[in-house]
Amino acid sequence: MTLLRAYLRNPAAALGLVLLIAVIAAALVAPFLFPKDPLGLAGRPLQWPFANPKLWLGTDPSGRDIAAQIFHGARISLLIGGAATLIAVAIGIAVGAVAGYYGGLVDEGLMRVTEAFQTLPSFLLLLVLVAVFGSRITTVTVAIGLVSWPSVARLTRAEVLSLRGRDFVQACRGLGMGDARIILREILPNALPPVIVYASVVMAVAILLESALAFLNLSDPNVASWGNLIGAGRGVLRTQWYVSALPGVAILLTVLGVSLVGQGLNDALNPRLRRVRP
Repeated sequence: MTLLRAYLRNPAAALGLVLLIAVIAAALVAPFLFPKDPLGLAGRPLQWPFANPKLWLGTDPSGRDIAAQIFHGARISLLIGGAATLIAVAIGIAVGAVAGYYGGLVDEGLMRVTEAFQTLPSFLLLLVLVAVFGSRITTVTVAIGLVSWPSVARLTRAEVLSLRGRDFVQACRGLGMGDARIILREILPNALPPVIVYASVVMAVAILLESALAFLNLSDPNVASWGNLIGAGRGVLRTQWYVSALPGVAILLTVLGVSLVGQGLNDALNPRLRRVRP
């Protein structure tokens, strides 16, 4: 309860939580509000919002319901963002924890691999992975996770480096505890708070990366995603701007909500910030 009060004391963090809950709610109610295939034909193409009471956000150039695609697209964006974040955080924590704990040649080798991944821009590497392995939604999700872990690894390494020399770690070694047990049960629980906060950044970036791929027609065309809808409206942007603008607003609000939640968690988990906040 103390953590929750510290979190809600920040108005921006509370706003972010409201936005994120709204997106999650949209994803949950999508099958009930729009039980039919969101990619199926719903009416005459390019109907403006509110022109048809049954199609209250209008239709795209193919005659598909924009509202249905936005609600179902929330499911895809949250799924991709969450799954890609889990992959990136799992790889990053494993690499960073091992590198930070053992140091020496192990640290040097793992950090060189991490830097090799960071040499190329993440989106360029993502394009290569999608071009090689295909654009199915599972492939795209795994690819986004694979290009997002280096920053998590460096953050985890820094936290582990600051903890491995502490007295409680030395005491665990003196008691004969193994390295794996020390890392998993003693060091990582103390190193995870900043990593958890940074995971919100990874999730926001993952949603943007998938939307960028979809806009370039490189994501899975068989799912209703916000990026695919933006790409569908690219050819009519001058006249029917709403086709791209509406999913763009959905992406903006989702990324803003995730980012504000992450910032709120950072403030709530940081004891120094809690002390200075009135």
